[in-house]
Amino acid sequence: MTLTADQILKFLKTVHPYDALPETDQEVLSGQIEPWRLVAGTVVYDLGDMLRGLFLIHEGGVEVRDENGEILSQLSQRNSFGERGLMLDGIAVTSARTTEDTTLLVLPPDVFQGLIRSQSAVARFFDRARKNQARGNELAMTRAATLMSSAPLTCRPDDTVQFAASVMRDNHVSSLCVTGADAALTGIVTIRDLSGKVLAEGRSPETPVSAVMTADPVTLPPSAIGSDVLHLMMERRIGHVPIVEAGRLAGIVTKTDLTTFQAVSSAELVGEISRCDSAQEIARVTARIPKLLVQLVAGGSRHEVVTRLITDIADTATRRLLALAEETLGPPPVPYLWLACGSQGRQEQTGVSDQDNCLFLDDSVTEADQTGYFAELARLVTDGLNTCGYVYCPGDMMATNPRWCQPMRVWKSYFEGWIAKPNPEAQMLSSVMFDLRPIGGDKSLFENLQDQTLKAASENSIFVAHMISNSLKHTPPLNLLRGLATIRSGENKNTLDLKHNGVVPVVDLARIYALRGQIGVVNTRARLEEARETGQLSQSGAGDLLDAYDLIAETRLLHQANLVKQGAAPDNFLQPSTLSDFERSHLRDAFVVVKTMQSAVGHGRGMLS
Repeated sequence: MTLTADQILKFLKTVHPYDALPETDQEVLSGQIEPWRLVAGTVVYDLGDMLRGLFLIHEGGVEVRDENGEILSQLSQRNSFGERGLMLDGIAVTSARTTEDTTLLVLPPDVFQGLIRSQSAVARFFDRARKNQARGNELAMTRAATLMSSAPLTCRPDDTVQFAASVMRDNHVSSLCVTGADAALTGIVTIRDLSGKVLAEGRSPETPVSAVMTADPVTLPPSAIGSDVLHLMMERRIGHVPIVEAGRLAGIVTKTDLTTFQAVSSAELVGEISRCDSAQEIARVTARIPKLLVQLVAGGSRHEVVTRLITDIADTATRRLLALAEETLGPPPVPYLWLACGSQGRQEQTGVSDQDNCLFLDDSVTEADQTGYFAELARLVTDGLNTCGYVYCPGDMMATNPRWCQPMRVWKSYFEGWIAKPNPEAQMLSSVMFDLRPIGGDKSLFENLQDQTLKAASENSIFVAHMISNSLKHTPPLNLLRGLATIRSGENKNTLDLKHNGVVPVVDLARIYALRGQIGVVNTRARLEEARETGQLSQSGAGDLLDAYDLIAETRLLHQANLVKQGAAPDNFLQPSTLSDFERSHLRDAFVVVKTMQSAVGHGRGMLS
């Protein structure tokens, strides 16, 4: 079925940056866009083709590959692609193919270029995307401290070569650092040394390591970057570089470390997950997410890019589990839609994520199918997600809860009831459900509900006031004198909770701006940007809040990446003592900005006590 200009206009109003355009410009644009319907497996363009325009996915999926045929990204509804070539010379620098029946909206090149020139929101959006894609070699820019194994295996100079060989075998490593007193590095012994200097020369297994090791090996400091390591390996024809700081062994970088670092990418993980045949196989892929987090942070990627890429992996895992469930249970008896809420819904997942999800069912569903087929579908997918590291929601906000697996008429009654009677539970549930994002299934089940709910909620001043009150329950960690206030007791004593007292207050504020402005996007940063464009936030206020959010979110990701590098599980609890005075000062200033904006929202809309 061909899309009409009105249908295209309605869709554009839900997609950033087009949703930030004046309504008259949106109407003009909707008439200039060409809908293009493609079946699964169709080539959209090949490398080197002249691009017919910018592509925006209305429905379906597209796989984009680089010049070497490697997957760059798996795109779905509301994603744009083709801008890199259009912003250069109009020639495709990637290739793209549909992965399912797909409808694309095509913006002709002259229309796209005109938007870039005339609309600052569009220019900022695509300029940022191009900069993210144009990053240099992340390995070259990454410090040795990130690349190295921080607890290298060691032996003593007087240990025997037989002992050294057994340690390498048992731990599946190819070298040992040889240390003397005070962890001072005196040498390195490798499998090559054992084979070439012991076995080949017929030496005794009791030979001391000092007789065959490379004494005083070349080393680098933790501040060295990846290119230093790589160049040293190539110049000296070695595969191991010890990292030394203040005379002490701090770690070691091997060729395997470099290969592993370069191999971990979101596109690679997405591609692997799409071919998995079980939750266990998917779990082996998602187990590499912490390494991806470290790599992205070390490469200087912005926080909204890091969390988007990590969320893309969760989305792919969810869709694969849905497909596997359907293979087990058979085709669904009626249309359904699986949706994510919480951080996955907002595309803001980090290294620590539980699952928040629900099921929308077509109104024709029978009670038997609801409690049978779809209950089992929900169980298979949520159990699979738990296996993959997305642990069960502590609040049971999951599709396995019958309350959150309902026909559309029930979901509509939920939202109508919450808006009409905003009691504390309704406020909490509304906060979760306003972050819903479709993941897999029939997306048409959600579109009208989202528009209707936003309109009804924004027009109910009592509901908005209650939502504002609820949003202010999460406060930045500041004391009466606006210094940093840490947790006072418990296992996380003397730390800052960078989730509940850091990013969540900003998430809550952005949700309020989206509610008042009927903003359809659910990502926090996108909501703040659109609130600025639509006048919900002043230019200066939006700038301050965006800068504050960026600092808090990036501090959180850096903290998680540091924990992963230390071999620990990532969490959200930061000890201020690990920050410099400069860093603490700026973080405190960011929290003050958030507190100030909370106060403005509360007083500006009559916060309820």
